Amino acid sequence: MAFITTIPPDSAEGELRVEYDKAVRRAGKVWNILQVMSLNPGVLRASMGLYLQVMFGPSPLSRAQREMVAVVVSKTNGCHY
Repeated sequence: MAFITTIPPDSAEGELRVEYDKAVRRAGKVWNILQVMSLNPGVLRASMGLYLQVMFGPSPLSRAQREMVAVVVSKTNGCHY
């Protein structure tokens, strides 16, 4: 199994603290998938921007359809997220 250095939520400062605080407001916690990007808060911010646009931005797909696509992709990839 790979090991990736991360900054845990209780040690976050500056820009990373801002991103983690947004994550807690959205989801109630900072999921590991976000902590993996903790060494580069700009990448974390950009990744979340893309995710939020794909899932909540204008689209011909309904919100439910987008979630269904995400579930199928996650299952196919063996990912529990």
